[in-house]
Amino acid sequence: MRINGTTKAPMMNYASETSLGVATIRAFNMQYRFFKDYLRLVDTDANTFIFSNATLEWLVLRIEAYSNLTLFTTGLLMVFLPKGCVPSGFVGLSLSYALTLTGTQVFLTRSYCNLANYIISVERIKQFMYIPSEPPAIVENNSPPLSWPSKGNIDFQDLKLRYRPNAPLVLKGITCTFKERTKVGIVGRTGSGKTTLITALFRLVEPANGRILIDGLDIYSIGLKDLRMKLSVIPQEPTLFKGSIRTNLDPLELHSDDEIWKALEKCQLKSTIRNLPNLLDSSVNDEGENWSAGQRQLFCLGRVLLMRNKILVLDEATASIDSTTDAVLQRIIREEFSTCTVITVAHRVPTVIDSDKVMVLSFGKMVEYDEPSKLMATDSFFSKLVAEYWSSCKRNFA
Repeated sequence: MRINGTTKAPMMNYASETSLGVATIRAFNMQYRFFKDYLRLVDTDANTFIFSNATLEWLVLRIEAYSNLTLFTTGLLMVFLPKGCVPSGFVGLSLSYALTLTGTQVFLTRSYCNLANYIISVERIKQFMYIPSEPPAIVENNSPPLSWPSKGNIDFQDLKLRYRPNAPLVLKGITCTFKERTKVGIVGRTGSGKTTLITALFRLVEPANGRILIDGLDIYSIGLKDLRMKLSVIPQEPTLFKGSIRTNLDPLELHSDDEIWKALEKCQLKSTIRNLPNLLDSSVNDEGENWSAGQRQLFCLGRVLLMRNKILVLDEATASIDSTTDAVLQRIIREEFSTCTVITVAHRVPTVIDSDKVMVLSFGKMVEYDEPSKLMATDSFFSKLVAEYWSSCKRNFA
């Protein structure tokens, strides 16, 4: 039953994800492939459930067989014993007792096995009850100044991080400094620790060792809300929530309508929203389905423009949008965030060619950190990544 509990989640997740992308699946005529994969997950889940029930039935069958053997033996003894050896009425009493014992054994065994199986749900609930909670949102008497961070200088000091207590280290002693007002690109192969470094910056996972200082202040000494309110991020997959345009741009209601309109004008959405009947109160569906991918990305840019933080993180923010929107996004970032520290997590190496500094990660370690031009002039790890990228592009277009 424990294994059966772990096989249900993939089946449910696959069904929900397939239903969200059913239009794309039908467009590419791949219904049979997804239906086949779903049936495979159903079979995996059903196997464990059937084996559990088969084991229970086999146990009950054996108990019934032993009980019937006891009943049969008792009956034979009562019949073939010499007359007078058994008191009057003892035969009926013995048979009745044997029948009652057999039924009770079967009932208790089945009930106990069902209880043992379904108590797994209680075990799971108990596990969730003792999951460590996040650090406090606000630490009393240790809040940063309102002007923090004023520069945007980020200092990593021997940062080590693992996702679970017994898991291996994902970041293995990162030590470097992102100077204020610089554009830093983070590159590396899959699994090198790029996203984990950003995870540590937002304190989604607490480090095993080391510190991160922003303008000289240890981010692990303040509350999560105080930290995350001062960091801006444009994710690779833009996120919108069901509600209005106003609540998506300013969810905490910290800005006036005039400030929101100015932000929309900078990200080139003002004319589009002006033509809507409800203006800022126009509806946004779940996950922004009534807006295009490029418009959703511009909404995320509008949020960042409203916050005006000194640190901006880009997690390959232009990977899923067209070239025109990409050019608009890059131009706005250069103009509006020229005085900010911009960290770009690049899955495509050319994205960080124009950065001031490039950090190259490999298996959780920082192998290089320098200007792109200097790294390209030597036989560096970064130059090899660039060469591999362009060679793969040539093969794809050949």
